[in-house]
This record gives sequence, C-alpha cells and structure tokens, in this order.
Amino acid sequence: MFNHGKGVFTRQTLALVAGCIGFLAVLCLPAPEGMGPLAQKTAAVTVLMACWWLGEATHLAVTSLLPIGLFPLLGVASSRSVSINYANHLIFLYIGGFLIASAMERCNLHRRIALRMINRFGTKPERLVLGFMVTTALLSMWISNTATTMMMLPMAMAVVQQLSGMGESKDKPAATVSARTAKDVFGCILLLGIAYSASIGGIATIVGSPTTVAFLGFISQTYPDYPPIGFVQWSLLCVPVVIVFIPVTWLYLCRFGGPIPLSSIEFPGSQNVIRDEIAALGSMNKTEKRVLTVAASTGLLWVSRVPLELGRLVLPGWSQWLPEPSMVHDSTVAMVMGLLLFLIPSEGLQEGGGSNRILEWTSAVRSIPWGIVFLLGGGFALAAGIQDSGLAVWIGTRLSAMEGLPVWLIVLAICVLATTLTEMTSNVATVLMLAPAVAAMAVEVNVHPYLLLIPMAVLVSFAFTMPVSTPPNAIVISSGWISIPQMFKAGIVLDILGLLVVPPAIYLLAIKLFDLV
Repeated sequence: MFNHGKGVFTRQTLALVAGCIGFLAVLCLPAPEGMGPLAQKTAAVTVLMACWWLGEATHLAVTSLLPIGLFPLLGVASSRSVSINYANHLIFLYIGGFLIASAMERCNLHRRIALRMINRFGTKPERLVLGFMVTTALLSMWISNTATTMMMLPMAMAVVQQLSGMGESKDKPAATVSARTAKDVFGCILLLGIAYSASIGGIATIVGSPTTVAFLGFISQTYPDYPPIGFVQWSLLCVPVVIVFIPVTWLYLCRFGGPIPLSSIEFPGSQNVIRDEIAALGSMNKTEKRVLTVAASTGLLWVSRVPLELGRLVLPGWSQWLPEPSMVHDSTVAMVMGLLLFLIPSEGLQEGGGSNRILEWTSAVRSIPWGIVFLLGGGFALAAGIQDSGLAVWIGTRLSAMEGLPVWLIVLAICVLATTLTEMTSNVATVLMLAPAVAAMAVEVNVHPYLLLIPMAVLVSFAFTMPVSTPPNAIVISSGWISIPQMFKAGIVLDILGLLVVPPAIYLLAIKLFDLV
C-alpha cells in the first residue's frame, strides 16, 4: 500500500530510510562474535545497498556506485582497487554482445529471423505458442531477454488480434467457446510463454543474460585457479536445461495456463499474419547479410576460442595460435566484432546525412544499457569487498549448520533461497548478494563451490511469478491481457518445477564437465 504514492510513506522513501538506519546500526553496534572490523564495515554497506536495491530507493545503477565512495571512506578498500571492478572484462563482453544485437535491430535482421522461424510451426494455437517460445528462447541466447521480449510482443499481439472472430472450438459450437474467450485465453498463454522463454533462453549463453555475466565475473575473481567457465563450458551446462525446460513450460501453459486447454481452440488463418509480415520485409539486403555474417562469426569464434574436448577427440582452439593465448577472452571477441560494425558499410541505413556504416556511435551509445553496466560493476565491487574483508568467510561459517547433510539437500536449500529472493529483487543483485556467502559456505561444508554456485546462478534467472521479478514479466503485463493473479498462478508452479529440474541436472552435468568429486 506504500507503492507509488505521493506522500511520505512511499516504498522508495521507506527503502531509503531503512537502508540508512540499517547501515548506521550495523556500523555502530558491537560486531557479532568472530566478525572483524573490515567485515563489519562491509556488512553495513551491504545492508545499505540491499535495502536500496530491494526497495528501489533510487535507480539501481546509482546504488551500484556506492562502493566507490563508501569503501575508501570506511577504509575497506582503496578507490583504485574498487574502481577496477567497474572495468571487469566481462562487462565488455556484455557491451560487445549488445553492439551486435543493436546492429541486428537497426537493420531489422532480428525480426526477419523471428518471423522465418515462427512460420515453420504452423497455425494451430499450441504450435504457434511453441513457435514463439522456441524463437524467443533462441534469440534470448544472444540478445537481452528485455530486448527479445520487446521485439516479440508486437508480433504476438498482431497474431492474437487477427484471431478476433475466428475462435471456435473444434468439437463445440462457437457459443460454447466464444471468440472473445478464445482470444483471451490464447493471448494470455502466448504472452506468458514469451516472457518465460525469454528468461529461460537467456541462461543458455554467457551473453544471454547480465545475471550470467555478473556470476562469471565473481567466479573468475574468486577462483582464478579453478577450471574456467567460458562460453562453451557454460553452454554445455545450461543448453540441456533449456532444451528440457522450454517443452515443460509449453506443455504446462497449454494445458493448465488458462481456464480451458489450448487444444480445444482452433484459429484458421492466423498464419497469414506471419506470412504477410515476411512478405512485407522483402528480400534480405546487403546490410542484413553483413550483420548476419558478423553475428554468426562471433558465435563461431566464441565456440572455437579454446580447445574443445569431445571424448577422445580434441578440437584445437584458434587462440592457441596467438603469442599469449591466456590474454584473449570471450570479451576480446565480442569487442573486436562489435567494433567491426562501426567500420563495415551499410546499405540504406544512414539517416539525415549521418554515417553510412552499419553502426554509428550516437545511436549505438544510446542503445547500450549503461544502468546494467554500472549495476554489474557495483555488484563486482560489492562481491570483492565481501570476499576480501572476511565477511564471506564469517557468513559461510554461520551457514555451516548444514554440514553433514547430503550435498543434494544443501544444493536444494540454496536454490530455494535463490528462487525466493529473485522474485522480489533484481536477478543480478540477487546473485551477487548470495554468491560470496555460498562460496564461503562451500568451504565450511567441504563441497566444491561450483556444485553450489552454478545451480543457484541458473535458478536466479527463473523468475516467473511477479511483474517486478524481471523485465520480461513487466513487459507482457503492460499489454493488459494478463492479470497479476494469472501470472502468479502460472509462475509459482514453474518455480516449483524449476527446483525439481534444475538442481539435479546442473549437479550431474557440472560433476561430469569439471570432473568434480
């Protein structure tokens, strides 16, 4: 009841005050047993940032800048050491990937790919939902889930609008399943499918989600001597989860996502909308072909950067041909290919006498989500402070009460915590707040940290119940075709299914991939 009000007791004001009070309380009260002075100061900053992030007291990016000012003032870390986190190489991986996505959007290539794929799934409602979901998931592997959802929403709404007056049951007269009911049911399920598949598909690659970028930044900082989790390793872990969970989500939504099963509705002619959109695009122009070449080449370079072991067969990585292979990362590829788009000529994209290149700086810099960039940097800085100050070790010792429990039960408990928190706050903020504590806990219970951290990081992206959980949910709610109770009812079941599917799948795959004991 405090949300969005104009009085004193708005959610933002309460979060602002609570954060300041929590900061001062943790800073000034006697430290708990075993907590050192630096850990106490870091805990105070963590409480402040958590309150401001959770309650959106100010923009998430603004909160993310607090470590630059507070850590040096409190003597936790120098400005130099804190600022380095805001230029983490994984941040440039995200920026490079976003430049490529921006080029795809600028020349309309993303829309052509989406329409072509959807056209292959036929006109029946269930197949259309599956077509949109698979297309959304595939695009979300390379484009942010927010951008993917924004791109798919108008096409989905166009299809639904076309269905007005066509809704008749296959086995029942139109009076039983009215056109209006058919349209509402199909529209709700289709939009929920798009939002959920955008979140699910985003976990499949490193560049698909800033949450993954943030998590891998923490991993690279905390465990530099452990087996690296690069582009290929992450995809080998998460693509199987996507392959399993997209059909599970589709089946559940089609059978139980509305008041009647989607199979009881038929909309003849709805495929015409897709075909008309494809025809309107015309033939692929030179610019689209050039962008497609860059995007495909980027994916190929990511996959082939390091040697790939396929049983007894080992495929060499191209980075091994360079003087210093260890100096080249996935972010190197992303930035080089992204920068190429500023040099390659375009065909018909220049506006008002502007640049005739595929990308031009003025528009590209506006399309980069700088708030996410700062959020990532702030998360890395906070995670480093928690680790270096000893706070993570202190928290880990308090979580060691689970020592002696089966590993699978510990994994499940952590995943339940991650799923609960991610429904209430930013996915990136959630993973960066949990990761240091879980890493320290792994030491206390003598478990390889990857076994606890990776399932947690994946499930943080599975936010299905509330509009505030993740931008795709908010975007489809804005259509007016879905109510919050409908989203919560569908999402809570998927949250439970995620807890049943993801932890055992990631647990078994991580053991195999990283040879963990």
